[in-house]
Amino acid sequence: MASDSATDKASLPFSEQHYFSSYDHFGIHEEMLKDQVRTLSYRQAILKNKSLFKDKIVLDVGCGTGILSLFAAQAGAKHVIAVDMSNIIEMAQKIVDLNGYSDKITLVRGKLEDVKLPYPEVDIIISEWMGYFLLYESMLDTVLYARDHFLKKGGLIFPDKATMRIAAIEDGHYKDDKIHYWENVYGFDYSPFIDIAMCEPLVDIVENTAVATTSALLTEIDINTVKIEDLAFFTKFKLKAVRDDQIHGLVAWFDIWFPCDEEKNRVYFSTGPHANYTHWKQTVVYLDQVLDVKKDEEIEFTLANRPNAVNPRELDIEVNWDLKVDDEYRSTKGKYNYFMR
Repeated sequence: MASDSATDKASLPFSEQHYFSSYDHFGIHEEMLKDQVRTLSYRQAILKNKSLFKDKIVLDVGCGTGILSLFAAQAGAKHVIAVDMSNIIEMAQKIVDLNGYSDKITLVRGKLEDVKLPYPEVDIIISEWMGYFLLYESMLDTVLYARDHFLKKGGLIFPDKATMRIAAIEDGHYKDDKIHYWENVYGFDYSPFIDIAMCEPLVDIVENTAVATTSALLTEIDINTVKIEDLAFFTKFKLKAVRDDQIHGLVAWFDIWFPCDEEKNRVYFSTGPHANYTHWKQTVVYLDQVLDVKKDEEIEFTLANRPNAVNPRELDIEVNWDLKVDDEYRSTKGKYNYFMR
């Protein structure tokens, strides 16, 4: 049976109550389960590496409906501890019981930082912690807590590597629809909404044909060693135009890697415009200028990302750009602040 911790959702700050309550609903879990890139990547990473799971104690951080716990038990884990704060854990218990894994999986309801686990340490941590823009509303802080407090020395984390990449896009039609729409709303000037629309990153599908530059690495995270303070980052990068075009915004995505017993069993997936659909889609920010670029010209950027001071599950992002070309009419620089709320 699932055990309850002393953590009461009502005792948490409102932002935390809102976060955990959002996972009470069936729909979000349906969307994640039906994301085949996400779910099949985890299944392959676990079942292709059964030797790593055989007779091991596994901790599933933020277990949701329990699908990763079931994969781990199926791979031969000695026991799986599945922890979640949301009400969905009640359904997870029914699923575990129905599928005959009650003796292999113990569900614990509560905030991981507050619960008492049935084992003092674990061999493997599994978690699907990634959020939009990788770090928005993500559970990585909790995964790192689990790593530092429960993982045996030499233990494994699934997944254990993540990178974020970024490129520039031509997206004039969509930008007009999202931003310039507010200039004339049924004959009225709604332009005060433009700043709101501009500063909020857009989570949507970007066609690979819209990508007009090379991509650059924003950050690389080794979950075995990263510290919470490292998740705020500042990156300088250059993007080179792959054709003559106009640049309206930036698109960001992340890539994920899992541990393996041998290289042929390595599992990786990408959430970029070039890859198959995932529920994370991509994250787009629009510039408040249009950059006219010629093939092979470079744009210099800096991007600063940090957790919001009031609600660390939210992100504050600052982007600076500088297009230096011989044509003074095209040379330009700018800066904009974005807020993922």
